[in-house]
Amino acid sequence: MTKRLLPLIIMFLAIVNIQAQKSSVSPYSFFGIGDENITKTVEEISMGETGVTNQSDHQLFLSNPASLASLRFTTYGLGVANRTITVSDGINSGRSSATALSYLFLGVPIGDKAGLAFGLQPNSNVGYALSQEFKDASDVVTEANLFFGSGGTNRVFLGYGRKIHKFVTVGAEGSFIFGRISNNILNRRDGIQFATQSEINSNVSGFKLSTGIQYHAPINKEKKLNLDLGIVVGISSNLKTRGDELLYSLINNSSGVIIAKDTILNRNFKGTIKNPLNSTFGIGIGKAYNWKVSLEYAYQGAFSFNGSPLDGNTIVNYKSANRISLGGYYLPKFNSITSYWDKVIYRGGLKYKQSGLVVNNTDINEFGISFGVGLPVSKELSTFNLGFELGKRGTVKNSLVKENYFNFRIGLTLNDKWFQKRKIQ
Repeated sequence: MTKRLLPLIIMFLAIVNIQAQKSSVSPYSFFGIGDENITKTVEEISMGETGVTNQSDHQLFLSNPASLASLRFTTYGLGVANRTITVSDGINSGRSSATALSYLFLGVPIGDKAGLAFGLQPNSNVGYALSQEFKDASDVVTEANLFFGSGGTNRVFLGYGRKIHKFVTVGAEGSFIFGRISNNILNRRDGIQFATQSEINSNVSGFKLSTGIQYHAPINKEKKLNLDLGIVVGISSNLKTRGDELLYSLINNSSGVIIAKDTILNRNFKGTIKNPLNSTFGIGIGKAYNWKVSLEYAYQGAFSFNGSPLDGNTIVNYKSANRISLGGYYLPKFNSITSYWDKVIYRGGLKYKQSGLVVNNTDINEFGISFGVGLPVSKELSTFNLGFELGKRGTVKNSLVKENYFNFRIGLTLNDKWFQKRKIQ
């Protein structure tokens, strides 16, 4: 009993602390509700974010709820990610990093044809600190702005998958998105005693629903080759935003502490964010418990904002987003009893993203290469997963910044058998 309760205790403690984490260090998290989080496992991200065709009896894949129908073991999952980025504007550069929880989940098989999973993970991340200076003809700074923000949104999800045919499984997932975002601008001018700070605090909440289908069938029984197809469609929905917008002056007191003096603006607001329709299509070919290669394409409509200060930025707009990924894995010998390394899973992949974010009439695109390993834990099916990712995002054109990033991820998947019939000995 203690063995089964330990993963649940770990999940509970992590849920309590998940909202206190700093999980983004990107200047591009300044826009909208922040950086969109990759809502996939370490295993999937290590394969170039491919996962819509994947299924397993002892691993959980978050890309497609239809994969839950294949689950045969109770599965606990926990992931942590460290993101390190180097930002450059073509002249100056800086480096920063952040570590945060990536996901928590529990998957449970229901009979021989269905499975259920629920969990918690970040949905978007906000974390930036940017400065802007204005100089006179003598190269003396006369005005400075400091932009800084924090927060983000999380999602609680519940998914269900079921086999409806020998080769076909279907599934659905509902999620509740919630969180708080704080955006600030501090302005200082030469010769003026008081600084001015603008502060926007937004509470975001709403529901999202997605459905998926998978097709798994042999195409060469002699060579044990399988063809895998997968489709996921996320239905368009609206997120509600509520919050307050403040504008006030600041002054140093006698102890040198900066305090608010006069409030210039204090208003409440309500608005909506359109969470657009998105879809993912994938095809894969491979040999079960040995190797697999997958190609995946994802499309997402444009975000839109209404009645919220989040839509007040005139230098940014949104259009449809696209992603194409290629990835796979290799497992030398799944049931080896002589070599530990024959049971290690080797993963790799690459991706190209058009994020849909347009700043100063410039598309913000991304390219990444990923790889990882899955290390067996003892003689069980449980695995300790390591993932690494190198990539770049953005450009230095049109007064923007370019990010070079390195992501390091750790994932732990634990398996157990629930609801076993007792045997009399």
